[in-house]
Amino acid sequence: MTAWEADELARIGNDEELRIASRRSDGSLRPFVTIWFVRLGDDLYVRSAYGWDNPWFQRALRSGAGRILVGGLERDVSFEEPRPEVSDGVTAAYHAKYDRYGTRMVGTVVSPEAVRSTLRLVPPG
Repeated sequence: MTAWEADELARIGNDEELRIASRRSDGSLRPFVTIWFVRLGDDLYVRSAYGWDNPWFQRALRSGAGRILVGGLERDVSFEEPRPEVSDGVTAAYHAKYDRYGTRMVGTVVSPEAVRSTLRLVPPG
C-alpha cells in the first residue's frame, strides 16, 4: 500500500485547506477547488461539504485521480472511497480541526451526507 512520507505529512498536516483538482479523461486537470481536509493517522481525507451530488466530488469519484496543492507541496493523488470503519475517526478529526468555525460551518463536513461523500487521498506508488 502506498503511503505519504513523514516529511510530507508534517508539511501538510497543519494547513487549513488544500486545493484539489480531478483529472479529465484526456489526463488534463480540471480547475482547482479549495477544500477542508483532515489527517487521520498517516492518511488524508476530504469530504464534500455540499454532498454526494456536488460536481467536484462526482468528477473526482469518476476520474479516480487528480492533484492537490497544500503545504507548499504539489502532488498527484488517487481518490479512493475509504473503509467504513474510519468514518467516525474522520468525523472526529474534522471536529478537532474545524469546530472553532462554529456548528453551522463544521456541520457541512460532519453531516451524514458529508460522511457519505468522503474520499481518501492516496499518493501514487
